[in-house]
Amino acid sequence: MNDVNNRKLELATNLERINERIKVAAEGAGRDWDSITLIVVTKTFPVSDIKMLYELGIRNFGENRDQEGALKSPELPGDCLWHFQGQIQSNKLKSIAEWASVIHSIDEISHARKLSSLVDQKDIFIQVSLSNQANRGGVAPEDLGSFISELATLENLEIRGLMAVAPLEQAPEVAFKRLKEISEEVINNFPGATAISAGMSNDFEAAISQGATHIRIGSQILGVR
Repeated sequence: MNDVNNRKLELATNLERINERIKVAAEGAGRDWDSITLIVVTKTFPVSDIKMLYELGIRNFGENRDQEGALKSPELPGDCLWHFQGQIQSNKLKSIAEWASVIHSIDEISHARKLSSLVDQKDIFIQVSLSNQANRGGVAPEDLGSFISELATLENLEIRGLMAVAPLEQAPEVAFKRLKEISEEVINNFPGATAISAGMSNDFEAAISQGATHIRIGSQILGVR
C-alpha cells in the first residue's frame, strides 16, 4: 500500500472513530446526531488531505488564517462550506468574505459593519468570551445584548448563533453549560440565532452535551503537525 492509500486509510479510520464518539455523545444528551455539524479544521494541512476528506464525505472545512483558506478553497469542489474561525484582522476581511461561507468569530461591530458592506449575504456567529482575558477575543456576556441589537440593524448578515472556546483554566462542562445559558438568553430576543459553535478535539463531547450544533475538530482526525 502506497503512502497516499495509507494516509487515506488513516483519515478514514480517525473519521469513523470521531463519528462514533459524536453519536454516543449525542445519544447521551438525548439528541439526534444528525443535528450536529462536524467541521474538520484543516489549518496547516495540505490540500491533498482535504481532497481525501472530501472523498470520505466531508463537506465542512475550517481555517484559522485567511491566507490558507484563500489558497485552499479554490482547489476543492464548489459544494464545500468553508468556515473561518480565527481572529479577524480588518484588512483581511474582504478576502475572508470571498472564500468563507461562514464566519465564526465576529466580536467587533466595526468588523460586522465592514462585512455588511462587502457581501450580499453571509452567515455569521458571534464569538462570546467565557473568560476574563480580553486577549482571547469574544464579546463579554454582559455586553452581548447591546452587541446583537446593533448587529441586527446591519444588512446582509445572518446571525446563526454563538461561538466560544472553553478557557483552559475551566472545566469544559462548566464553560459550555454557561454558553448554553447565554445562548438561551439570546434566543429569547433573537429566535433565529439558535446555533452553538463549540467544542474541539479535546472537549467536543462536553460541548455536545450542552447543545453544540457545530463542532470544530482538527488533530483527532488529521493528527498533529
